[in-house]
Amino acid sequence: MNYRSISPDFVVAPQIAVSDIPAIKEAGFKTILCTRPDGEDPGQPSAETIGAAAKKEGLSFMSIPVHGGQPPSSDAVIIMQETLNTLPGPIFAYCRSGNRAGQLWTLATQG
Repeated sequence: MNYRSISPDFVVAPQIAVSDIPAIKEAGFKTILCTRPDGEDPGQPSAETIGAAAKKEGLSFMSIPVHGGQPPSSDAVIIMQETLNTLPGPIFAYCRSGNRAGQLWTLATQG
């Protein structure tokens, strides 16, 4: 499982699988954040599937879908700000490559 740190409490990663969630928990993350819309790629696990598995492991989960090739909407930025302020960190965020998750974090924290 590859990921890169954006801040001490926030990392981004490419698409994860249900089987990655125990390792995410073991690494000390408290929340998983999906910024990828369902159905973007065939065979991609849905946010609901990842969320249910995260909750089984005792992790918080949030989904803020951002479509590829488009900047995050102002609503997505506001939801991200609320997520960062209310859900426990550190946060493990993913999308197809990690780029959208990082872009959303940047907009939510730095404008």
